Amino acid sequence: MTVTPFTPIASLLGGALIGLSAVLLMWATGRIAGVSGIAARLFPPYEDGELAGRLAFVVGLVAAPVLVRLATGGLPEQTIAAGVPVLIVAGLLTGFGSVWGSGCTSGHGVCGLSRLSVRSLVATVTFMAAGMATVFVMRHWS
Repeated sequence: MTVTPFTPIASLLGGALIGLSAVLLMWATGRIAGVSGIAARLFPPYEDGELAGRLAFVVGLVAAPVLVRLATGGLPEQTIAAGVPVLIVAGLLTGFGSVWGSGCTSGHGVCGLSRLSVRSLVATVTFMAAGMATVFVMRHWS
């Protein structure tokens, strides 16, 4: 089992940047920074002419690691022990969960909780509990 290092400063800075970006998006557009909703609205039917903004948001998500690599010369090491079939199933389940839960971790956990949304509290408690149970099972029973 790989031990993940404790990085409080990097984690605090990352969390602050996520919060700042969510506030800036809300201030600039009046929209919640839910990644699944933004990505889903890249596909037709287009509602409100904000395609360029949504595309810029998703391009920024993809470009961020490239910029980190250019700035630092590398990326943090990541290991994914699962094979391609498991990753495909996990991706489909994540997509299904974000549709079924009317949002994703960024929409509910960051933006919904900060707006004191009860629905987001229930969603966040649910996906955090499911994540903890999954880690427990994978570490102790597999």
